Amino acid sequence: MFPYPAFYVTGTDTGIGKTVTSSSLLHALRGYGLRAVGMKPLASGCDNTADGWRNEDALALQAASAPRPDYALINPYALPQPLAPEIAAAEAGVTIELAPLHAAFAQLRAMADVVVVEGVGGWAAPLSASLDQADLARAFDLPVVMVVGMRLGCLNHARLTAAAIAADGLRCVGWVANEVDPEMARRDENFALLDARLPMPCWGRIPYDPEAAPDRLAAHLRLPG
Repeated sequence: MFPYPAFYVTGTDTGIGKTVTSSSLLHALRGYGLRAVGMKPLASGCDNTADGWRNEDALALQAASAPRPDYALINPYALPQPLAPEIAAAEAGVTIELAPLHAAFAQLRAMADVVVVEGVGGWAAPLSASLDQADLARAFDLPVVMVVGMRLGCLNHARLTAAAIAADGLRCVGWVANEVDPEMARRDENFALLDARLPMPCWGRIPYDPEAAPDRLAAHLRLPG
């Protein structure tokens, strides 16, 4: 049985495939017969639609979820500008607070067996002037899963991120290798070095395939339990 009722997905940087990985994890969990829903507590960079501000990543998580929650639960803070969250919130005149995030998470938790909570950028990217991602994971009592973008520098970025998660008092329970650079030299050797040095198990290795849907990519994941 899958051991975690919810977990927080972070990354070694921005643009390394947290959403693709989170969506694939949702499909993998559903393949285990679990009700699995995604959450993007805060998203910057949204389109103004007839239904309100919508973020592409949050919509992808909603599409991968079953049951499919209301958008407002998946993405309580949808900020228009594609900027660092603290700057985007200031531009929108919005104050990011923990209480609405916790309320949305509690509703998602009540409707699903597992909630996959996707963070923003890399682990140390702040949510607001007074709220870090570690505060959110701590408040929700979430273990962390780290997405490593497989490209030059990934050894350093992955080890620094893992050390930062531990220093913040959070437990990193797994990592996923996401092959974001098709031209990366010695990809297999780099993966082997990471697997030997990271103190948590690898949950899978997602190949570079920009056309592949998350339900197909889920086959490359191996979840605990």
